[in-house]
Amino acid sequence: MKFDLDYARKVIESESEAINGLVRVVDDNFARAAGMIYECTGSCIVSGIGKAGLIGRKISATLASTGTPSHFLHPAEAVHGDLGRLRKGDIVIVLSYGGETDEVIRLINLVKELEIPLIAITGEKDSTLSKHGNVVLCMGKLSEACPLGVAPSVSTTCMLALGDALALTVMKARNFSVEDYVRFHPGGSLGAKLMTVEQSMMFRPGEKLPIVAASDTIGAVLKKTSDVKRHGAVMVVDGRGKLSGIITDADLRRLMTSEGPAAFERKTGDVMTKNCKRIRVDALAAEATAIFHKYRIDELPVVDAEDKPVGLIDVQDIVTIKVVG
Repeated sequence: MKFDLDYARKVIESESEAINGLVRVVDDNFARAAGMIYECTGSCIVSGIGKAGLIGRKISATLASTGTPSHFLHPAEAVHGDLGRLRKGDIVIVLSYGGETDEVIRLINLVKELEIPLIAITGEKDSTLSKHGNVVLCMGKLSEACPLGVAPSVSTTCMLALGDALALTVMKARNFSVEDYVRFHPGGSLGAKLMTVEQSMMFRPGEKLPIVAASDTIGAVLKKTSDVKRHGAVMVVDGRGKLSGIITDADLRRLMTSEGPAAFERKTGDVMTKNCKRIRVDALAAEATAIFHKYRIDELPVVDAEDKPVGLIDVQDIVTIKVVG
């Protein structure tokens, strides 16, 4: 079978051109729709049927993952109990290119009865959906890319682009941070790549840290840190509380082997590794991974902007959260 690759290219070009044409839709109505989503005190309910419904599911998922509570409501299921998903404070986004589908019109009536605001995304400005929408984002007449000119293709691609534009515009307005994004994406490689050192280190804010003074003896260090939870190193600080060095369990074993009981009287400042590697608390955990790999170390002090220890991360913490790829 020989396929018409020129036609395939034309499909992509047609959809690309249609999306570019959507720039005109980003107007005062778009701003009103974004404002409704931003100020929504409930959930943003997205609905549509057929191919538009599939696009609606994706838009709802994008909203939910970028700071806007959202879920999808199937128009046909709404009249069979799912209408109970709607609550005061919600808003509804309905996607329908023609705006006249029976299930969609039935849903519109139910939404209006509940006095829930409606955002319409459609291609027909005079459709029933448009007439009842509090805000209408009209894409206008579009020519589908399919050979018969009927299979949803250009229209659904435009719906998706418009939905993404809404969701991400609201996301930007919320000042949605990387930390917020990670909170909603804790699993998989994406969450691991965006996880910060603070989120992955073994110590939480306020917990006792394995910190000792440079003037402490090794014997005093062992007593001072005996009640600190799992750790493979102690961090040594100067008189201002800034990190001076680190002493690992391996360092202690070597010291005990070479000096015996006399090792307990040695000062930490004399046996520590000075100018040790460290990482800022707000750095990505992936940066810690790079340091572990490059310098072949097992423990890494975590410091704040003033170079004062606030935690300790070890290679096992990184492995546990699957940052190592």
